[in-house]
This record gives sequence, structure tokens and C-alpha cells, in this order.
Amino acid sequence: MPGDYLLRGGLVADGSGSPAVPADVALSNGRIAPPGTVDPREAQVIDVSGLVVSPGFIDVHTHSDATVLDAPGTMPPPDLVLAAARQGVTTEIAGNCGYSLFPSAQADAHADGLRDFCTALLGPAGNPVPGINGFAARHNGAGRVNNIASLLGHSTLRAAVMGFSQREATAEETDRLCRLLDEALDAGAVGWSSGLIYPPGTFAGTAELIALGKVSARHRAPYVTHLRDEMSRVEEALDEALQISRQSGTALHVSHHKTAGKYATGKSATTLAMMDEARLQGLDVTCDVYPYVAGSTSLHAMLPPWASDGGFRALLTRLADPGQRDRMRASIEDGEPGWENTIGNGGWDRIDVAGAPKHPGIEGHSITALAARAGLDPVDYVADLLLAESGAVTIISHSMDEADMQRVLAHPGTMIGSDGVPKDGKPHPRWAGTFARVLGRYVRELGLLSLEDAVRRMTMLPAQRFGLAGRGSLAPGSAADVVVFDPATVADQATFTDPLRAPLGIQHVFVAGREILHAQRLTGAAPGAAVLREPVPARRK
Repeated sequence: MPGDYLLRGGLVADGSGSPAVPADVALSNGRIAPPGTVDPREAQVIDVSGLVVSPGFIDVHTHSDATVLDAPGTMPPPDLVLAAARQGVTTEIAGNCGYSLFPSAQADAHADGLRDFCTALLGPAGNPVPGINGFAARHNGAGRVNNIASLLGHSTLRAAVMGFSQREATAEETDRLCRLLDEALDAGAVGWSSGLIYPPGTFAGTAELIALGKVSARHRAPYVTHLRDEMSRVEEALDEALQISRQSGTALHVSHHKTAGKYATGKSATTLAMMDEARLQGLDVTCDVYPYVAGSTSLHAMLPPWASDGGFRALLTRLADPGQRDRMRASIEDGEPGWENTIGNGGWDRIDVAGAPKHPGIEGHSITALAARAGLDPVDYVADLLLAESGAVTIISHSMDEADMQRVLAHPGTMIGSDGVPKDGKPHPRWAGTFARVLGRYVRELGLLSLEDAVRRMTMLPAQRFGLAGRGSLAPGSAADVVVFDPATVADQATFTDPLRAPLGIQHVFVAGREILHAQRLTGAAPGAAVLREPVPARRK
């Protein structure tokens, strides 16, 4: 059982955005206690003078669905598993970009393809489970340090129902997709996500997404989208998302909002204005961002979507065919329309290998340099590497502009999400540095945000958006998820060469009233659990 704590003498930023005030904060039985109800003679008193006390941070965008779960013969490094907790994240939201650990395949014919998909993207422990309750059960038995909630991923949902075929859903399949989403939201999923650059989600038409949006609208849960294009066609892709919200009634949340690539620099001014106009029209629209100008994703996402028609095994078969490689090369070089062509918008020299488990020596190097060293064309090098790694290769994409990122970060309604991809190798430093970087660089050094506003974007705002009742606040009765940090020293230390280095200035972290970080050192406590969205009576048809 958690004991009583009294955090004495700190400056309290309560998550609301109101000015921070000097106050003591008491924790009792896993909850924030009313002032004066905890006896300091019976509690553990911690002097937090000169420090800020805030609600625990909520990372609204992670890919940590399976990071702490066991898989035969695998054990992720502790620094990888614990990176979020070390920077004050007490709740992670997984299931982003269209892929989640649930639901499992609805027909035997789709089971192998769905398993290949989930384990390649989420790690070896990423075997899909029937629903959100199975997801919660796996995490509740995993000895978590912090909490985790999950969206239902549209790509996983689609693959479970209809496999990886490059086609639109039939009316019967759409009904099944909607029924499974309805069940997941009833059971506690915090919303649903799409990743419209990734197969099989990219094969869906707008009408399918509108149908699913009507389900989330009834549940008053958000539709969270990785847009169909964040590069040259970003305005068109955002317009599609806004149309889905407008025609279905669902709340919309745009993931890791960016305008990337050489043809989209500066377009964040336009996209943010589009969101503002949508709000004026009555739409419920928010977004999140990470404070870096490089992204990270899977290497196979650099290839045209048709290459993955039929799933990962079909992709690998095509990669082994010289004629199919030529077709992929032509799609990239000739600017084949209808997909986010990252290489056409940038180049292979901007793509670094982040994780290649069987080839760790290539991590941190660009595809251009690696291909030249091997004496190969970049597409041939990529194809050989994906074949050797069974598709499980992650990359860093240097594709964004600092001014665009800052514009999104400063915009009202923007939340903070690491988009962390916690896999072995040299993962993007955002997994270990996002929250400390916002507080250190963009609050203290640049003054882009006030401290109170930054804390609100990390706590109360996401708790409200994703239905995490009793979190994101220091009000009495709230869950005792608390962070104590030094505003004068907090800073990220993770880099692209040392991506898991712990931040400075995060002094104490509590989850469910138990201290998991004391004086910047992990205590070994593991009180974390799966968090389910509180049920909201659905508006039925």
C-alpha cells in the first residue's frame, strides 16, 4: 500500500494553467489529500523548496504498446523501458498511428499476417490480443513502473477484419469494423487512431473513416490521426481529417503535427489557421507535437504503399524481385501520386538507420552512406536490409524546420507527445528527452511557453482530451501521480548518438502515491497499471 507523503515548500503548478503558487501537497492512499489532512508526524516529509510540483506528465503519443511485455528470449534494456518514467511521464498513451495490440484476427486467414505486422512494428512481444481487456491484463501483470492507456489502431482493426488487401472495405466489413470499435470504446479504449501513410490503413477511403468517426462521436471519444500526408500535400490531408470530423461529429486530434520536407516548409501557418477556422465552425480539434526537427518511423514506410499489398510477407517477396525493386524505384523517383513520398520530398541522405537488430554496426548512419559503402543503389540496399531484418528496421528522418515546429508548439490546444519508438539500437532521443526538453529549452531558455502553460499541455489538457478521469490535476481525490522538478536545471540530455541518456532536473516522480523516482534515482517501485477510459454513455443511433 502507498504511504503518506507531504511535499513541503514547493511551487505548485496544478495543471490548470493558472499561476503557480507556493503550497504543500499531500499524498495519502494513492490519492491527492485535502490540505491539512496528512499528519507530518506520520508521513514521509520531503523538502521541495525551490522546486515545482505538478501532476504527472501524460505522454499523448507513444509506441510503447509492448515495450515492457515479455517475449521468449528477449529482454529490453532497462534504460529503454524506464526512459519515460525518468522524465516524469506517469501515463503513456499507446495505440497510435493506426496500430495497437488489439483486436486479434477475426479469421484464421488473417492471423499470421496480423502477428507479423504487430511484432515488426511493436517488437517481439507484440502478439495481438482480443481486446482492450486483454491488453490491460498483459500490462497489469508486467511490473510496470508507470501507467499505460491505449487507443484502438485502425490498421490493426482493418487487418483483423479484412487482412492487408489494397482495397476499400465492403458494407459488411465496415459494419464489423464499427462494431469492434464500439466494443473497444465501451471497454475503455481512450479513442481510436489512424496512420494513413501506413498499410493497411492507407488503403482505406474517407467514407470508411467517417463511418468509424460516427462511432467515436457517440462515445465522445477522439479520432486521433497521423495524416495521409505531412509533406507536400499536408493541407489536403488535413482537410480530409477535418471533413471526417465534420461529417461524423467526432472530436479530432492530429498526431505529431508537422509540415515536413522541402515542399512544405512554412506551411504550418496555413494548417494551424485551418484548425482555428474549424474550431470557429464548432469542430473539436486539437493536436500534439514533439520538440525536435527529425522524425522516426519504419524503413518500409519509405516505399510506396502498393509494395505492402497483402502484408509483410508479400512485401518481403516483392523486395526479393528485381523487377519489383525497379518499380519501387520508379515510384519514388518519378513522384507517383497518391502517397507521402518521403524520399522524393527529401532524399536518402536524410534517412539514418535507428534500429537494425541483426546489423547494429549500421545504426546512426545514413542510407546514402551505407549504400555507397556497399556499392549499391539505395533502393537495392534498403531492400536487402529489410529482407535481412524481416522488415523490422526503424529510421530517423531529418525532414522538418525549427520555425514550423515552434509555431505548432506555441499554438493554443497543442499537447506534448514524444512519439517515442522504444526499440533497441539508437532510437530517436525524443523517447527519453521530450518533456525535459520542452521545460528546459522552450520554457526556460527561449520563453516560447510559460511554465504553467507547458505543464497544462502535459497534464490537464491531455487528461481531458482522452477521458482520463482523476488525472492531470492536483485536486483532492485525484490520482497521486506527481512530478517534482527543478525549473532552473531541468533539461534533456538524450542525443542522437546517446539517445537514452536521462534528463536533468526531474527530482521526484510518484505513481499512484508511490515514489518511483527519488532524487533523480529510480526506487525500484513498480505501481503502474493499465488505465481505462471511464465509460461515457454512448449516444446511440
